[in-house]
Amino acid sequence: MSTLIWCLLIAGLLPIAAKAPVVYFQNRDKGYDNRHPRQQQARLTGPGARAVAGHYNAYEAFPLFAAAVLLVIATDQVTETNVWFALAFVAFRVIYHVLYIANWDKLRSLFWFFAILCPVLMISQTAIALNQL
Repeated sequence: MSTLIWCLLIAGLLPIAAKAPVVYFQNRDKGYDNRHPRQQQARLTGPGARAVAGHYNAYEAFPLFAAAVLLVIATDQVTETNVWFALAFVAFRVIYHVLYIANWDKLRSLFWFFAILCPVLMISQTAIALNQL
């Protein structure tokens, strides 16, 4: 179970970590504008704009994963498969963000799909296991 909790923590921190490249690109844009960071982010282009989009997407991906992990723990369905899905989600999301900034759009979309599939499978597996009880 501790692996699931660590994955939940890491996934919760990924949106914050995804901000680092955004800050880098903002600093390259005449310095970081702490008074109006979102306006500055909106002006970014190329890899900077993709870094911002990846940062926002990290927030969007987290709730479903968090729900899946909490469901697995709450229903005592901590299986090796669910642990692997959690680890895979974290890995896929890190790779996704790198591919987003690098502008490898097709491969990025494939990793997005693999990442989102992980919590869907965790929830589905849990539902099936509970239905069999």
